Amino acid sequence: MKKNTIDIITLGCSKNLVDSEQLIRQLEDKGYQVTHDSDNPKGEIAVINTCGFIGDAKEESINMILEFAQTKEEGHLKKLYVMGCLSERYLKELAIEIPQVDKFYGKFNWKELLDDLGKAYNQDIYIERSLTTPKHYAYLKISEGCDRKCSYCAIPIITGKHISRPMEEILDEVKYLVDKGVKEFQVIAQELTYYGIDLYKKQMLPELIEKISEISGVEWIRLHYAYPAHFPVDLFRVMRERDNVCKYMDIALQHISDNVLSGMRRQVTKEETYRLIKQFRKEVPGIHLRTTLMVGFSGETEKDFEELKEFVRTVRFDRMGAFAYSEEEGTHAAQQYEDNIPQEIKQQRLDELMEIQQGISAELSAAKVGKVMKIIIDRLEGDYYIGRTEYDSPEVDPEVLINREDGELKIGEFYRAEITDADDFDLYAKVIYE
Repeated sequence: MKKNTIDIITLGCSKNLVDSEQLIRQLEDKGYQVTHDSDNPKGEIAVINTCGFIGDAKEESINMILEFAQTKEEGHLKKLYVMGCLSERYLKELAIEIPQVDKFYGKFNWKELLDDLGKAYNQDIYIERSLTTPKHYAYLKISEGCDRKCSYCAIPIITGKHISRPMEEILDEVKYLVDKGVKEFQVIAQELTYYGIDLYKKQMLPELIEKISEISGVEWIRLHYAYPAHFPVDLFRVMRERDNVCKYMDIALQHISDNVLSGMRRQVTKEETYRLIKQFRKEVPGIHLRTTLMVGFSGETEKDFEELKEFVRTVRFDRMGAFAYSEEEGTHAAQQYEDNIPQEIKQQRLDELMEIQQGISAELSAAKVGKVMKIIIDRLEGDYYIGRTEYDSPEVDPEVLINREDGELKIGEFYRAEITDADDFDLYAKVIYE
């Protein structure tokens, strides 16, 4: 047990990661040594940043808390703190169930943790973070919360109303991170397209992205988690005109059947969805679309599922994830609908959908063979340098493998590379030296 050492464990999404990075910076400012997601935590204090999104994520968070509670009982840990979405939602229940935890914090009051350690939050460094990602890329959170009322989603219950960060503050943070060596920004929010409505009374995402793209040193900007209804179409122009705005959009569509979309309260129709995708591809030639789909929502019929499969086959998404519906207490769907599709049917539909997508992904990857693309190198692993194209977000998308025997490459640098081969998941390439 190392004195003055704190282990932070982050579960869940990149939005949680940003919170952990801010906390790490504050703790380091107070003289603590901080490790993040260590395989072998050794500190006298541990902080677990939890996820409460769906059943599996909740279970993972609870198991992690119990594991550290056991460590504390065995005398290998002095203090255990828990923060994040799960404890925001189940604060009272968790405190009763797991008394070994010294204190539970919600998602937004983690600054109290510093007070409880006898250290005040330092407002002067509020935009600063200690990055847990490779130093050439960072996640940039532009808002909190969500005003959408999707019937299946507990996130608004956990995170509350949408709150945009002031534009000047975001731009200051980008400049700070560029000075630290960051070249690539994954712009994230619970829902990007709502940005600005609360502060500026209109959708300001296109203007924000344009302003970020003007900052010297910003090489790639990639957008995550957009919403299809009332999409800010001026963003097409920005993506088309700005070379450093990646032709990539992560837009969770969830379903295509009007029956299911209506039950989900998605405020969008099948026809509008197809039209938006067509507009994306017309206005931003070469754009890669990533989406997430859900199977097994209450009342999803075989006909609805057939429509969803047809949608995937027709649109041919460049990137696609899918998950099975799990009922979340407190949501509209949990209160109004019966979760009436057996788990084995949900799993069967999920497997079927992902199998269709796997074939599409393999074909789209194979079509890249022979093309020359700009790539960034993330790391060296075994015999290969691992990189990504502008169409690949860290952690979730395919990677580009380059044999290290072909020459030494620098982590965090950009190269031009010719794609020489492809498999179901990754591309293989050779760097072109001009």
